[in-house]
Amino acid sequence: MVRLPLTFAEVERGRRLGALLRRARGDRTMLEIALDARVSPETLRKIESGRVATPAFPTIAAIAAVVGLSLDAVWAEINQPLDGIERETPERLSS
Repeated sequence: MVRLPLTFAEVERGRRLGALLRRARGDRTMLEIALDARVSPETLRKIESGRVATPAFPTIAAIAAVVGLSLDAVWAEINQPLDGIERETPERLSS
């Protein structure tokens, strides 16, 4: 199976998700959160750094529960407008 390249919006959502989870983790260690969420510390590190822009839903649900975030709060945070920045899309480039 071939994976399509991520769009700018998907990459940006991944960055926002990582930042949100880092803030919510606070002073707790990455290892503590990962173990409580039953994910590997490496997975959590990649999500927090934005290297995994589209993690699996159960992974995010588990981490969010451990750090005390509702999935509604996660969704609202990662789907904010892109600060008015208009990105070139294939449709716009061809016109």
